[in-house]
Amino acid sequence: MDAEIIAVGSEMLTPERLDTNSLFLTGELNDLGIEVTAKHVIGDDRERLASTVKRALTAVRLVIVSGGLGPTEDDVTRDAVALALDRRQLLNSDILSGIEQRFRSMNRHMPEINRRQAMVIEGAHVLANERGTAPGQWIEEGDRIAILLPGPPHELKHIFERQCIARLARVAPPLAIRTLVFRISGMSESELDQTIAPIYKHYENPATTVLAHNGDMQVHLRARCSSEREAEALLREVGSQIEVALGERIYSRNGDPLEVVVGQKLAERHATIAVAESATGGGLADRISLVPGSSAYFLGGFITYSPRLKMELLGVPEEMIRKCGPVSPDVAEAMANGARRRTGATYAIAITGNAGPTTDGPEAPAGTFYVAIAAPLDVEVTERVWPAPDRARVRAFAAQMALDLLNRKLSRA
Repeated sequence: MDAEIIAVGSEMLTPERLDTNSLFLTGELNDLGIEVTAKHVIGDDRERLASTVKRALTAVRLVIVSGGLGPTEDDVTRDAVALALDRRQLLNSDILSGIEQRFRSMNRHMPEINRRQAMVIEGAHVLANERGTAPGQWIEEGDRIAILLPGPPHELKHIFERQCIARLARVAPPLAIRTLVFRISGMSESELDQTIAPIYKHYENPATTVLAHNGDMQVHLRARCSSEREAEALLREVGSQIEVALGERIYSRNGDPLEVVVGQKLAERHATIAVAESATGGGLADRISLVPGSSAYFLGGFITYSPRLKMELLGVPEEMIRKCGPVSPDVAEAMANGARRRTGATYAIAITGNAGPTTDGPEAPAGTFYVAIAAPLDVEVTERVWPAPDRARVRAFAAQMALDLLNRKLSRA
């Protein structure tokens, strides 16, 4: 059974808003064995939306439309779907009474335009919305199904989990969709694909996708089989070959990012970590502290953007900065030692670099970074130069590189 998801709202076509509902719906549908073959974002245009819904219902058995069920004139979903199905809309007195009661409970008078939310497409099953005023609708057209859901995520999830999953489980043919995710660091996307392509090219099922983002590589294996056992066996067959090919470059086999993997290793060793950052401006500390429970191992850090603060907070010698420059392996090592000494952490990571776009003297062209890791017995410093750097990307790459180096060091400990 295939599905298409349509997100409605002109605001979804701006750079400020993301369609997170489709991610949730895709995961839930995949768990039911339903494949999502297309996603669309349509503005508040009744005719364009009606055309998209009509075409989608000829291509797949299930279409889910999110958003556009509010009371205002730009909420066009009900009108568009009714137009696509050539059905009337009828006022549902029970829904209207519920909306009126909701307003009364807030000591407010219901505006007349909220009556629009009580309009139900002919033949639809109403999906009650306990968290808002816009109910959903389940509409069957022959063997095709259209589901209309409100846009606010907490309303959409509540309705889908309680009123749609069981219904879909009864109509979806048995199909198991299972995914295996490897996360890899320390190699480029082209190197990764060159290594594993000879393996995955022999299989149409599972489908293989290689993703890259700021130095973090992901390999997604997606198997579609008649049973969960068959899908899991197929993932093991292909995944085991990829594991042999990539070896220790795989840092996660369940989708966890580096900061989670590193945190688990620190917690297992009852070890702690502190950071000293210059060019990354706190980006490394942000990633480490995003992990729930990171206070068990993350002590804190220093953002020493200026040479003065490197000297005052971390004890970097003034003569070293004057002789070597603030972007140098010696300063990176001194920063890491200073952070470890000042905090008492088991490990300390220091990052100093030039994110660009301007140069910082001949010894530190844009894109030059040094990462130092101070441990109980030694300090390791690694240099990396990214050509033609984009400032934001280089800072993200440097934080990823620092976590990768720490993960490798912890794996050897």
